[in-house]
Amino acid sequence: MSSETAPISVSILDRDYQFTCQPDEREALRSAAALLDERMREIKKAGNLMALERIAVMTALNLADELLKLQSMDQRRRETVDSRIRRLADQLEGALNPGMD
Repeated sequence: MSSETAPISVSILDRDYQFTCQPDEREALRSAAALLDERMREIKKAGNLMALERIAVMTALNLADELLKLQSMDQRRRETVDSRIRRLADQLEGALNPGMD
């Protein structure tokens, strides 16, 4: 795997931006730029002649909110799975060692 960075151009709200990244990161950057472009266009379409900076900040806040919600859901899921595993381990221990309560 090459460690050389390569330039890449992405378009967000009809503006081209140049970045450099590792070759194996190019597709992820393109996908992220496409998602950002889509979300910014949604906000621009819903708003009244908003400045690019305001659209960008609103999009960033929406994405940050989604990220925080997903992190919270993931934490709850992990806690639920950990609790189930502990219960199953206790049941297994009880079945393997009856009378050791």
